[in-house]
Amino acid sequence: MPDQDVAQGAANQENQGNQTWKLVQNVIKQMLIFYFISQVTSGFFKSKPQTQTSTGDSQSVVPSTNPGNIFPKGSIFDMHVYLSEHDYFDSFDDQKALYWLQPAIEYGNWNIGPEKDGILKLNGNFELTETMKNNGSIYLHVFFTENGRSPNPKDKETYSKRMTFSSFKRLNKYMKKTYKKTKNLLTGSTDKSEEYQQKAADNLVEIISHWHPNLTINLIDDQSLWIQNTVPPPMNEHVEFDKASGKYYPIIFLNDYWNLNSDYQPINDTLTHLNLSLTFTHLQLWKWQLYVSQSMKNQWSNYFSDDASEEDQDTLKKTLLDTNPYLLAVTIAVTIVHSVFEFLAFKNDIQFWKNRKDIEGLSVNSVLFGCFTQLIILLYVLDNETNTVVRISVGVGLLIDLWKIPKVLNVTYDYNNKYFGVIPRVHFAHKVSYVKSNTDDYDRLAFKYLSWVLFPLVVGYAVYSLIYHEHKGWYSWVLSMIYGFLLTFGFIMMTPQLFINYKLKSVAHLPWRMMTYKALNTFIDDLFAFVIEMPTMYRIGCFRDDIIFFIYLYQKWIYPVDKKRTNEFGSSGEDTVAVAEPQQQQQEINQQSTEHIKSE
Repeated sequence: MPDQDVAQGAANQENQGNQTWKLVQNVIKQMLIFYFISQVTSGFFKSKPQTQTSTGDSQSVVPSTNPGNIFPKGSIFDMHVYLSEHDYFDSFDDQKALYWLQPAIEYGNWNIGPEKDGILKLNGNFELTETMKNNGSIYLHVFFTENGRSPNPKDKETYSKRMTFSSFKRLNKYMKKTYKKTKNLLTGSTDKSEEYQQKAADNLVEIISHWHPNLTINLIDDQSLWIQNTVPPPMNEHVEFDKASGKYYPIIFLNDYWNLNSDYQPINDTLTHLNLSLTFTHLQLWKWQLYVSQSMKNQWSNYFSDDASEEDQDTLKKTLLDTNPYLLAVTIAVTIVHSVFEFLAFKNDIQFWKNRKDIEGLSVNSVLFGCFTQLIILLYVLDNETNTVVRISVGVGLLIDLWKIPKVLNVTYDYNNKYFGVIPRVHFAHKVSYVKSNTDDYDRLAFKYLSWVLFPLVVGYAVYSLIYHEHKGWYSWVLSMIYGFLLTFGFIMMTPQLFINYKLKSVAHLPWRMMTYKALNTFIDDLFAFVIEMPTMYRIGCFRDDIIFFIYLYQKWIYPVDKKRTNEFGSSGEDTVAVAEPQQQQQEINQQSTEHIKSE
């Protein structure tokens, strides 16, 4: 159905736009962590001289009186690149395994290559074996030898183990593919193939080998005076020392960092050859340090997140590649400010409700609806493939909203009449200040007017989602429908508080500090709505919260300050005056006494 496809595409585009800024925030925070790790590890590069003693192990490295790189700058290498199905390579006699032979590479020369830019390239392809076609591994082995020597141990005349160093890497990447059984709940139809539907019915999860055709071979240009057991982790995993001299070999870094996960293509038995483009270039030590630090961060993040984090990694790389450096610097600075405001808003929100003595002028229904909203979001992220960090953050947000309920309602427990004889009954009642100030009536009236707008929108959005979207079932439809509605129209839930302010002719009861920090973050979101590429409708939607806040500011301007009303800390203007007057009287008495003493 073309109309359905168009509607589905538009919905996906809008959803992508809704998440763009959040994703960029996450990316920048990862960059900050990335920088922090690099700064921490950089302090370990200056190795302190240590006295090493022999442990008696015949395999231990002999302490070197002249530490450093075993190959000085200017050494000439031959590079041999082989392809194999295994992580260990010894098939040097197989000519098909040799993919690239590059002789006479001068170590530390940044002007090699046909363009004198220090870059050597090879574009080619290789034949797949039956094992590789059927989810087998593909390994690339790189051997550097002294010029004119062979990496094959069988070549007794030209082979030298001490003059040979190597590295290897698996080129293919295994990715998990899940099959979801979705359909249009009204017609029962789906645009998925019969094979896909059958796999979804069997709850099949496949691990499929994927391929990216690009790889960079980096040789680290470094002459640091490293000694074994003094190289900090994780760099020590990549540094190999010569057992005879105690010096280390040049570091080979097989770099696929800039390969986006979205660019990997599946390998199947219909393919006969794969393209492979190799690039050789030298790399500075500090850049290699950053790459290794980033890989260490990725290992840590694997404990707390799943495959969804790969999308964030791709966004990080695209941001670094495509963003103007000045804009990137501004984005980092603004994101830091955004995080600070977000923390301050959270802190003042907790402080406001913790110290609140009464809830006069506050919308209790809005607080309860906030709990409902957080519950729906939590159920939605649990029903979908979302990383663990997001689930935890949403769960904490729900707990905070539940913590507010005893602050706005009187909660009592009836232990005499228990549910199933075990769980005590819970009773809720409005607080006296909420009822006496007529806030209860205004709050109920505001939600009555709001329901006239809210219910038609809910029904309309539900019908749209039911007709044009596919779902796993009715439960998933309810969750996704309510979640999508809250994202689109959730801002109108701030309007009951505006109505209560209008009826009470006051805004002194509001948590202005928290609201100010949130408003500043909203203005930052507005700024990046025009910087980051996203749908126009979403850019317009970014101003919805601004309109509400400006109405709050207008109410604060037109309604005079009532000093009798308590603020968020439980104190009033009269309390301040009452405390200030005795202090002023005491100061006047002290001043008169001083003048009397001086006159005598």
